[in-house]
Amino acid sequence: MLRLTTDEQGLWPSTSRRELLRICGLGGLMWPFVGAAPLQAKSTQQLSGFGRAKSVIVVYANGGQSQLETWDPKPEAPAAIRGDFAAIPTAVPGTLVSEHFPRLAKLSDRYAIIRSMSHDDLDHGSATYLALTGRFHTRKSSNPLPAPTDAPTHGSILARVRPTSQFPYSAVHINGPAFVPLIAGPGQSGGFLGRDYDPLVLGDVHEKAVGLPGLSQQPSLPTVRLDARKTLLESIDGFTKQLDRGQPIGDVGGLYEQAYRMLASPNCRDAFDLTQETDALRDRYGRNRAGQACLLARRLVEAEVPWVTVFFNQNARGQDDAPNDTDLYGWDTHNDIFVAMKNYLMPRFDLGFSALLEDLENRDLLDTTLVVCMGEFGRAPRIAFEKGFAGETPGRKHWGAVYSIVMAGAGIQPGMVYGASDKIAAFPTVDKTDPADVTATMFAALGIDPASHYQDGLGRPYAISEGQPLAGLY
Repeated sequence: MLRLTTDEQGLWPSTSRRELLRICGLGGLMWPFVGAAPLQAKSTQQLSGFGRAKSVIVVYANGGQSQLETWDPKPEAPAAIRGDFAAIPTAVPGTLVSEHFPRLAKLSDRYAIIRSMSHDDLDHGSATYLALTGRFHTRKSSNPLPAPTDAPTHGSILARVRPTSQFPYSAVHINGPAFVPLIAGPGQSGGFLGRDYDPLVLGDVHEKAVGLPGLSQQPSLPTVRLDARKTLLESIDGFTKQLDRGQPIGDVGGLYEQAYRMLASPNCRDAFDLTQETDALRDRYGRNRAGQACLLARRLVEAEVPWVTVFFNQNARGQDDAPNDTDLYGWDTHNDIFVAMKNYLMPRFDLGFSALLEDLENRDLLDTTLVVCMGEFGRAPRIAFEKGFAGETPGRKHWGAVYSIVMAGAGIQPGMVYGASDKIAAFPTVDKTDPADVTATMFAALGIDPASHYQDGLGRPYAISEGQPLAGLY
């Protein structure tokens, strides 16, 4: 296939009108990219944090964490706005968080709070897509099924532009996939880059001795037998590639290759073994799905995995069907918000997320690891009972106009508050930002210019991010 490329100066080569028409006649899909930005844009970002991170950990608060009950309390607002919880001082004078974050309050000088996140997508599926890809879905404010034409998730983009040589996967999703709430939401795969770029997805790692049990060495399968099986598989693949219908087999072959690389690496196998941690540390994280997922994230960073996403809550609102199973609770608290957050969501989050920050710092990993805690949106300022949802007491509906996230490590200025919301946490008043800017910040931290491009399978260029890094965080 003919592709337009750049010259050594990063400029489009001169092309005649006749040649352009010929190219477009061969495939109309090329036309929108004629004259687009060069594939390798030169970096214009001179951040002090550029390239400080070796890894990124995203802790995803699935369901929409209420800013008023967590990072941006409004103690002076009317009761119908501020809610039932008190605000408490933190280690940073003048900064308040919820009373149900006692551990995180003591650690506030380790992280930065961004209180001015804002967008206008108001349903879980498309908003999760926005958070995990940095781009709006074509069906905004909806719950679309995942599709092969989706934009790739952040870790898949990283695998495309800078695949790691230290680990078979550039990206790992833990406690996934994220359900929103009844289906696995879009934005969690390689999308149009193909299955070769899908992150490794792990489910519940709490109940297993090893996060990925299949990696354990089997006495009945010594190395010589494993090598023989691999040789046989390669022979079969060589034959199928000669067949017209061999492509699906080829896709599976890529997965087999990744599996063999993982089996062959003791460092890789050990990374998934949570039993190598002390009982005391496992208790510190919390003996539950979310806590052990955070612990595994730290182990994967030690194994040099560059992108780890922890779905702290696998289900956005699993409490509807299993009100007695704390593991299934999500932040989508339309009703019963204060009961759900006080008794189930916040104690577990305060324990697990604070343990992750402390553990990374104690092991000298926080300086080279960017930690981002975010959800898809926040909750409405006014408390109200919503018909059609489970629960007996009021809650808060979806709200994207303003919400809060947290960042730590890799040069982020600890203890700062970036941006601000109004008196009722309804709209941003200073430094309005959005998920595209967060995407740009994460890639810049890894030393990748977010204005540069990657190519899909047809050679079409896509910007890594349409946002700008949050320079004020450094």
